[in-house]
Amino acid sequence: MTPNAPAAPSAPASPDDLALALRLADLADAISRERFRAADLSVVTKPDRTPVTDADRAVEQAIRAELTAQRPDDSIFGEEFGTAGESARQWILDPIDGTANFMRGVPVWATLIALAIDGVAVVGVVSSPALGRRWWGATGLGAFTTDALDDRTGSARPIHVSGIADLADASLSYNSFKGWDEEGRLEQLTALTRAVWRTRAYGEMWSYMMVAEGQLEIAAEFDLKPYDMAALAPIVQEAGGRFGSADGADGPWGGSAVATNGLLHDEVLALIADRRPSN
Repeated sequence: MTPNAPAAPSAPASPDDLALALRLADLADAISRERFRAADLSVVTKPDRTPVTDADRAVEQAIRAELTAQRPDDSIFGEEFGTAGESARQWILDPIDGTANFMRGVPVWATLIALAIDGVAVVGVVSSPALGRRWWGATGLGAFTTDALDDRTGSARPIHVSGIADLADASLSYNSFKGWDEEGRLEQLTALTRAVWRTRAYGEMWSYMMVAEGQLEIAAEFDLKPYDMAALAPIVQEAGGRFGSADGADGPWGGSAVATNGLLHDEVLALIADRRPSN
């Protein structure tokens, strides 16, 4: 994948692709729910010093096996097992986004499943069984959620970003102070936090889904991979928002994420712009 992804895919998202992604999420939930807070959970450290559990690997293996059976001509790119195949249609997987939370018993984690066509993420599913939540969206098909806490029938409801158009009334989730520090943008984060009404660091996929639901106006962080973001982008965009990198590129390919309700996007990008001299 390339950060210079085209603005639109050559083929739109299909209801069949979205239905498959939702079935894959069901498969993932059955595995991850069983292993969450398990006394015998196995955790090792990968070469990049991030943790991985037996649940991460089991979820991705199960999804890959089902995709191989259902979409044998599509390629797959996952966090734990890399890339398989070459195709304009690529499934992008993060089996457990928020592994550190998962292994500590914190319920803020999810399986992220995306389909990109010609480098454009057109289907996204974020499934968080420990929160009793699932969000999904597909280009031209809308964005939706289910919430086990307020809707025990399991019926989906559409979601939409907020209509707040003034930064002074906006809520921001910046995810990690350390991440902004390592990126050399603490000054920009300070400026942004001073400009908005309220700041929190909800973290992981939840911040972006809160933007899509209209509970936040801005979510942003650095040091991300495509599998951290690809599922988030179609949901935010179909909910009426914008999703791209801190440097202004659309989509999940730029190594950082800025999601907004759209009305504040350009103003946020201007505030957080990298002001270091280029080499």
